[in-house]
Amino acid sequence: MQTIMGTDPFILKKAREIKGSVPIKVVVAMSGGVDSSTAACLLKEAGYDVIGLSMRLKVQEEKSDSGCCGIKGVDDAREVARKIKIPFYALNCEKEFEKEVISYFCDQYGKGRTPNPCIACNEKMKFGVLLRKAEMLGAAYIATGHYARLKYDRKSERHIIRKAKDSQKDQSYFLFSLTQAQLSKTIFPVGDYRKEKVRRIAKGYGLKVHDKPGSQEICFIPDGDYRRFLESRMGSGKPAKGDIVDTKGRIIGEHNGIAFYTIGQRKGIGAHGKPLWVARIDEKTNTIVAGEDKDLYGDTLEAHGVNWISRSGLGKPLKVKAKIRYRHRSSDATVSPLENGNVTVKFEKPQRAITPGQAVVFYEGNVLAGGGWIMAAGSMLR
Repeated sequence: MQTIMGTDPFILKKAREIKGSVPIKVVVAMSGGVDSSTAACLLKEAGYDVIGLSMRLKVQEEKSDSGCCGIKGVDDAREVARKIKIPFYALNCEKEFEKEVISYFCDQYGKGRTPNPCIACNEKMKFGVLLRKAEMLGAAYIATGHYARLKYDRKSERHIIRKAKDSQKDQSYFLFSLTQAQLSKTIFPVGDYRKEKVRRIAKGYGLKVHDKPGSQEICFIPDGDYRRFLESRMGSGKPAKGDIVDTKGRIIGEHNGIAFYTIGQRKGIGAHGKPLWVARIDEKTNTIVAGEDKDLYGDTLEAHGVNWISRSGLGKPLKVKAKIRYRHRSSDATVSPLENGNVTVKFEKPQRAITPGQAVVFYEGNVLAGGGWIMAAGSMLR
């Protein structure tokens, strides 16, 4: 096995602490991909007592090999564990995944919102179900293959998440909802590496997954057709059809159910002599508002379920860089607290397709300050 020591200061610090004593036990959430596999290798190299855990999720056909939900992913993780000689367990998490991720996913679409199942999976499954299992196994930490960096700040006495070294692969956006208790038991071994370096490390360990492609789709919808997935879940309980109206309230068509639409969508609006997009979804009236591209822009939103990482709370307006979805270029904004615990976000420049149900995440430089769930934007605000 090639000797490659991780450069993450947290890992090196812990490695020094355990030298000459009983190794600290850590569970790695292994998906069968190159990132979590490399994380397991680095931790073992650093001197940890490493255990691999995978979630077995029967959310697709048994022959599915897509992402971390497929049988192939579990098999690949098991093979990596065998290669580096660590214990490995595949846990049946079907019921928990159904409750915490899939039901949430379907419920949000049914309310005219666009969910982010990856964030829900991180919070409820990886740092919920797997973390509890890790504690049952006597592990002090859980590690994942997320591209993010974690550091304990002694001045604030808080665990701080920073963006990954590889800005193109940074996944800190997906971690905004994690609590300080969860972060205190977490390690991100690959956060200080670029993706190509992670692949080289995996190849150096002789792992077959070193060139395995990354998963781009929702893991439980490998073909990317979420509408078909929703229909299969609804059975005979199809959503009610309703009106499509223009920005002046005039009826211009009929939709097939608000669950099948999202802000910024063009498909399903119909032909009207000019391009139209979904500009707003009104659950109360079961109405979709269609507008031109200019109607998709707004500079204000309200978010609920706010979680702060770099601070204990927000007492006054804070200038940040805010992202309204994972691939969104962060933009200058001011976050202001509301009495009910929610926040308003005012962007310096209008943003396209601010979407209820998605996460808005706040950054101060490379530090993840916190985030919340978009509940309303622009004219939808109370």
